[in-house]
Amino acid sequence: MKLLIKPLVASIALASAALAQADGIVEGRIIDAASQTIYKGAVVRLEEAKRQTLSGQAGRFRLPPVPAGDYTLTITLGDKTLDSRRVTVIDNDVTSANVVVNEGDDIIDEVLVFGQAARMQRALDRQRYSDRIISAVNADAIGELPDSNAAEALQRIPGLSIERDQGEGRFVRVRGMGSDYNSVSINGTQIPAPEAGTRSVALDVIPSNLISSLVVTKSLTPDMDANSIGGAIEIESISALDREGPFYNADLEYSYDELTDNTNPKLSLGGGTTLALGGERRLGIAAAASYESRDFGSENTETGGKWDGDELEEMEMRDYTINRERIGAALNLDYEHDINNAFYLRTLYSEFSDDEQRQALVAEFQELVIEDGEEERDGTSRASGDSGLGEVARELKDRKETQTIKSVTLGGEHFINDWTVEYDLGMSSAKEEEPDSMDSAVFTADVDNIGFNGSKKPILFGSELYDASNFELDEIERVHSHSTDDMNVAKVDITRDLIVADYPAMVKFGGKLKSRKKHMDVDIRKYEADDISMSDYVSGSVDYGLGNFGPALNDSQLRALMNTLAADSEAEAAAVAEGFVDSLIEDYTIEEDVNAAYVMGRIDMDELQLIGGLRHEQTKQKSKGYQINGDDNEAAVSRTHFTNDYSHTLPSLLAKLDVAADTQVRAAWTNSVVRPTFEMIRPNVAIDGDELEAGNPYLKPLESSNLDLGIEHFMGNAGVISAFAFYKNIDNFAYETDVANDAYYNSLAGEEDTTTTTFENGTSATVKGLELAYSQKFATLPAPFNGLLLSANVTFVDSKATITSDDGDEQLSRTISLPKQSDTTGNLVVGYENDTISLRLAANYKSDYLDEVGNLEDSSGDIKQSSQTQVDFNASYKLSEQLKVRFKAANLTDEPYYTYQGSEQYNAQYEDYGPTYSLGVSYSSF
Repeated sequence: MKLLIKPLVASIALASAALAQADGIVEGRIIDAASQTIYKGAVVRLEEAKRQTLSGQAGRFRLPPVPAGDYTLTITLGDKTLDSRRVTVIDNDVTSANVVVNEGDDIIDEVLVFGQAARMQRALDRQRYSDRIISAVNADAIGELPDSNAAEALQRIPGLSIERDQGEGRFVRVRGMGSDYNSVSINGTQIPAPEAGTRSVALDVIPSNLISSLVVTKSLTPDMDANSIGGAIEIESISALDREGPFYNADLEYSYDELTDNTNPKLSLGGGTTLALGGERRLGIAAAASYESRDFGSENTETGGKWDGDELEEMEMRDYTINRERIGAALNLDYEHDINNAFYLRTLYSEFSDDEQRQALVAEFQELVIEDGEEERDGTSRASGDSGLGEVARELKDRKETQTIKSVTLGGEHFINDWTVEYDLGMSSAKEEEPDSMDSAVFTADVDNIGFNGSKKPILFGSELYDASNFELDEIERVHSHSTDDMNVAKVDITRDLIVADYPAMVKFGGKLKSRKKHMDVDIRKYEADDISMSDYVSGSVDYGLGNFGPALNDSQLRALMNTLAADSEAEAAAVAEGFVDSLIEDYTIEEDVNAAYVMGRIDMDELQLIGGLRHEQTKQKSKGYQINGDDNEAAVSRTHFTNDYSHTLPSLLAKLDVAADTQVRAAWTNSVVRPTFEMIRPNVAIDGDELEAGNPYLKPLESSNLDLGIEHFMGNAGVISAFAFYKNIDNFAYETDVANDAYYNSLAGEEDTTTTTFENGTSATVKGLELAYSQKFATLPAPFNGLLLSANVTFVDSKATITSDDGDEQLSRTISLPKQSDTTGNLVVGYENDTISLRLAANYKSDYLDEVGNLEDSSGDIKQSSQTQVDFNASYKLSEQLKVRFKAANLTDEPYYTYQGSEQYNAQYEDYGPTYSLGVSYSSF
């Protein structure tokens, strides 16, 4: 840390030296006297000085210091001028310029406040006046996000696409980078990940009625965490200080799932109030809660990429029935002691549970072979329409998984003359628990006459598949798993506003301490018993729309059988021994501390703004797990301990040039670093003879140097046309591979020639792309067409990475695209709104992408996800100023999830979800 002190001291000295420069500050608050609306996001400008800012929380604004003198202060919102007045700035003083709109008889009407165009305009204003390259989605009112969750709202932004779970948007990818390589924070505090092995956070856990805005930063400044290569996603929640007096919202919604014919409720409540405590003191209290219970399902047929040319080795059909329940709550407190001193408390609680049953019909195709003069069955591949021998399993998975996220952040902001001091303390925790999962109950049979039809949606056939008496119990696997991710953060930022050569400037410096602990604990037990027929454990048949599935395994009867076996001491002991290795190899603890300090400066020289600085991050990792040599309870077990320390100094330079009144050019050179996922660095080694499977605790972090160049032209009401090019050079790209005959792994296994499946760093990867965007409200058209809105964007991305693997004495390598990266993503939104009705038809497209690398020799074994186009529709109708009716239709075209091997005709996985329709009503007062 000593290396960090010198630049901080130098920056303080520079700021202190500027105290002799005479300057003044203009600050104030904007409120509508008629509607008691707080104008957050309005553009505040000192015309002669060419200085502007956006009004923030509580409608507050504070302009950069300017020389003493008289100026014209204008307030605009969208294409409307709310106020224009003369103000006098005094040397070394603060000029208060509170703006009250609609105070007299001259009422300003048709101001963009709520609705589609208002959200677009707020987002564009924020994008235009930001120091960074950002994209934003603004909600502006409680419950006003038109998409069902944050992830699905973010997919409308250029360069962003989402990963879905059972048809619902959960994880976000930015500019081709997977969700593990983008950071997610709420009100400035990073959120830990409940799921084991990952760093990414599902974005469907945040109650939509709490969201004020979603911001994606694509060019980091030194005062931001450097842990994102694609982008940093910031979720901002509402503040009661953004309203005057009490406000509330209640939203009740019922959805209909067409595939399963289920109806599901969703309820959200939100509100708050602002209390005047005397003088300038104000206390804002805002709270929100939501509940959703959804019964739905999906139908699946998959091969897992087991094709050999036109023939298939094995496949399975799956049917899912799921109850997904979400509970979310938040309480936010904002205390404004006076115009210069404010404190806040942000809290979040989210609980997400999946109660899932999965029926599976699994087949491995076989043929008779002669071995030592005797006939035996051996695996083979088979063409569509052919039939023959096979080993078939019927499986039931019955598990309830619960994820919980808790977050508390306490902070403050203080203006002391030309200084600004900001700080916060954050504590957050996440956990995922499966308390008693029947991970699989498996019944098997050897059959004589089975096959499949089709290659894109293969379906099994054969009369013996559907007779339960043919199947006997093979195994029941019981799992208890518990993973936690705890994080504590302390941060301070200090800003000194100053004037350099008559230009507004600032120096900012600060530091951050972040401590994180990821823990995983799994207990697996495997029960076996003889002569148990499947006939006694079925009820009815599986409702499977893709083909004939046959009898359905009964979960309650199988759980009773599992509990009976567990009560038998010998069976329980055997189950523990059978699951011993699988249990320990999943257990680990990783502690990670990241300490950071930075210094940066900004200067506004008329039409040109420059930002430059350095960020230094030190990372310390400690991990412990298990090394297991052998099988079952006879395996040799030892503890593993690893440490890995490294540091990075990350410079950046950003520029913004106003080439015309409504046109600006941006350029940025930034550097970022992303730590590998916990799954990659887990400290566990499993040894089975000369074959090993291991994490890599010494894996290097990904380091990315990023270039951005773009132009934006803003066009009045909610209008923009923009183009951004970007290039990323990524060192230490991480991937899974096989390592042959490595001296270290040879020593662990006690063998001379081993093969280890682990994670390695590649040399480098590159990502380059182009983002194009356009949006506009056609307010100049004659009524009723003046309510028409259009938004469109498309992003083209090209990436290359080289991966290698050992194949005996030969090292294989080839160049691939980054996994999870579509070459083309695009959005088209056509909207219409007037005083009572709002309509939106949205289409989202992403081209096919590499999902999983098959082998290193060629791409024939690669698994790719097919291109997808999803169409959604939203409509709302105002019955009164407070009462609104909403209708939503998601996945109107019934777009499936489809992955394939090599060529698109060869299925790896096909899954169908069907459309979902919802009808809701909301009552609000704000």
